[in-house]
Amino acid sequence: MTPRGHSGGWCLLFLAAIIPGVHLHRSDSSVQPASDSEAQIYRPVLQPSEAAPQIGTYMMKTPAGKPCVKATMGAEYVVSEKKKTWYFNLDPSRVRTSGYCDKQVAVLSLTLPDNAAGLQLTFKKEKSFFYITKLTAHLSPLPVCQKCANKTYSGLLDHEKLFKTADGQSFNCKSENLLLMSSELKIKLVPLHMQAFTLPDGRYGQEVECWADFNKRVIPIVLGATVLGLILIAVLTFLFIRDRHRQGYDRL
Repeated sequence: MTPRGHSGGWCLLFLAAIIPGVHLHRSDSSVQPASDSEAQIYRPVLQPSEAAPQIGTYMMKTPAGKPCVKATMGAEYVVSEKKKTWYFNLDPSRVRTSGYCDKQVAVLSLTLPDNAAGLQLTFKKEKSFFYITKLTAHLSPLPVCQKCANKTYSGLLDHEKLFKTADGQSFNCKSENLLLMSSELKIKLVPLHMQAFTLPDGRYGQEVECWADFNKRVIPIVLGATVLGLILIAVLTFLFIRDRHRQGYDRL
């Protein structure tokens, strides 16, 4: 190599050493670009502590563009692994919505990138009511430890009548709904507001309160009234006994 060639090589080495982002590449064919299989794949990360999930609104429409399913909810995956509990919240900004609508059956599928997690709700219409008849879920997270193998947690609820509501009305529940999908996976929906089949202008109809919310609202009132009644009975009993004692003293 000529002296000029030596000088050019040393200049390149000097630039690569002092300037970040300047790299030397070989011009032969021994260095191959990364294949598609080596591309980074999205995987959920399980958390050891629980946090409130983000609330998302998801909608399915008929081929004619008419809304047929609408659900507003936060979804949390609860994983039981080696006597420990782990949590993962569904991120609405990453969810891809799919499914279909029919006269009697509608499906709403929520899927994360690379099918790393999914939640599918199957609605059924029966006479003047609708409900969720099938719920499936799966989660393929990063292993919880370095030596742990990759694992997919999945579960299924079938032939159910979950959240049954009159057609044209919406089911609304602010309390948590914890659904046992399998021995290793639970799904928590909180809050949950949904409606299927009849959705004029894509708006929720009259809200139907779930039993958990009803009990939270009514039980304190009932307990308060019971306590007040017991206090009133105690006061009246005390006054009655005192008056009886006074009458006895007057006779003497």
